[in-house]
Amino acid sequence: MDRATLAERIDHTVLGPETTPADVRQVLDEAAEYGMNACIPPCYVGTAAERTPDVTLATVVGFPHGQHEPSIKREEAVTAYEDGADELDVVLNVGRLKSGETHAVSSELAGVVDAVPVPVKVIVEATLLSEAELRRACEAAVDADADFVKTSTGFADGGARIEDVETMSEYLPVKASGGIGDYERAAAMFKAGADRIGASSGVAIVEGFEKE
Repeated sequence: MDRATLAERIDHTVLGPETTPADVRQVLDEAAEYGMNACIPPCYVGTAAERTPDVTLATVVGFPHGQHEPSIKREEAVTAYEDGADELDVVLNVGRLKSGETHAVSSELAGVVDAVPVPVKVIVEATLLSEAELRRACEAAVDADADFVKTSTGFADGGARIEDVETMSEYLPVKASGGIGDYERAAAMFKAGADRIGASSGVAIVEGFEKE
């Protein structure tokens, strides 16, 4: 993998509750400079799409806990797409999954997938799940015709884990996200089967690769 290929597999991210327009501009500028994608809060998508149209732009839906009413998630998804988002990361309803309502979870996700013509990644919050629950989450994402499964929001305890990425990669392409702060950790995730990395440390990851 060369530098350009690595960079295009990174979603350079800023999603904290205190994220300012200046923070978003910095992430967009770094993504453009290094050839990365950007993942930003939905309230900034419209201006970001106009400002850096050449950067692949992801945003989040049902973030960070996934407990929005299904019609609200669909509306969020459509609004984000119409504002210029190229990809959507939607949070699965962990509580419903844990209670055994897998069909409801899959139906909700399918509603989002069907509402927009762009790739949808399903955030499963893997550190909160048993292996059996993680597999059911991935099956729900498959049944919903999602494009990726993603490990974490970064707002629950823990982040991306090797064993979770290995399991998830049996079902769909994986976006590993949460606690990936350098190239060494990113490389471990790719080795485990990740196709994409979500990280606020995108610049450090690319620069770490260049030092290898």
